[in-house]
Amino acid sequence: MTTSDDSAPSATAAGYAVVAGEALVDLIEFDLDGQAAFRPMVGGAPLNVAAGLARLGISVHLVTSISSDALGQRIWDLLTQMGVDHKACRRVDVPTTLAVTSLRNAVPEFTFYGDPPSFAQVDPSDLDADLVAGATTLYCGSIALMYPAPRELAAAAWATPGPRRILDPNVRPRLLRDRAGLRRTIEEFASIADMVKLSEPDARVLFDLDPPAVARHLRATGARAVVVTLGPNGAYADTEDGTMTVPAPPVRAIDTTGAGDACVAALMYRLHNQGWPTDVEAWRDLVGFATTAASLACEIPGGATAMPTVEAIQARHAHR
Repeated sequence: MTTSDDSAPSATAAGYAVVAGEALVDLIEFDLDGQAAFRPMVGGAPLNVAAGLARLGISVHLVTSISSDALGQRIWDLLTQMGVDHKACRRVDVPTTLAVTSLRNAVPEFTFYGDPPSFAQVDPSDLDADLVAGATTLYCGSIALMYPAPRELAAAAWATPGPRRILDPNVRPRLLRDRAGLRRTIEEFASIADMVKLSEPDARVLFDLDPPAVARHLRATGARAVVVTLGPNGAYADTEDGTMTVPAPPVRAIDTTGAGDACVAALMYRLHNQGWPTDVEAWRDLVGFATTAASLACEIPGGATAMPTVEAIQARHAHR
């Protein structure tokens, strides 16, 4: 199987994206008069990516399962409000999975509650193959790949010819029970990926490799391009046109929960509108645009609601 073609859509390209993965609720810790309190915020990395794409003006369909309880309704309503199409989502009578999120120097640490997971109640029979085949871009990744049924759904979507494929492992170490198994899954998905985006912690947890080494490894499996985010140090990219490290703009980080997801959404947005980069400078601009989006997401608490607008990204990117 080959990756998607190199056709370059115009800046006003039509089309839509499909995002497969989890939707849940983050309980984010904050200080209330010297006491720890928790604020419920809709999240889950794939949902955040879908919200980010919608905020950037891309039509997007989310494929997942969402609880029919009150928190699930909160997820459903936010998707509606943000313009994410949720007709491909299944409502299930399972309590909403919670990710209790404690911030340490603005960096989240996650503890998950909910068995069975509300987001894992889907399988390949829930996949609309025609919806995937007609998409310009497909995103798969995050903790949904650690559960058999949603992993099988993602694999079926991934094997569908047509869309450009974007993968984000987004590893959560406290859920990781089979590192070797997840590593094999990521390598299998990467083998026909157009782009793999992962964080430096993902690289070290899954592969025991630094960013350049993990990028080389995933490119050798078949990935067309790999972008490794480096937190405040920007991102490292390994592409057909060369390698580069792109710095991040200065940021006063409040909550980095949605930073990686804003980065992926921005990468997908630019690929959707401008097509595949054809030289090093185009790659540098693309990755710089994405790290700018990530920096903006760090300045707002939460995940889905922290996704930046095109105008905000362009304004900051222009002054880098």
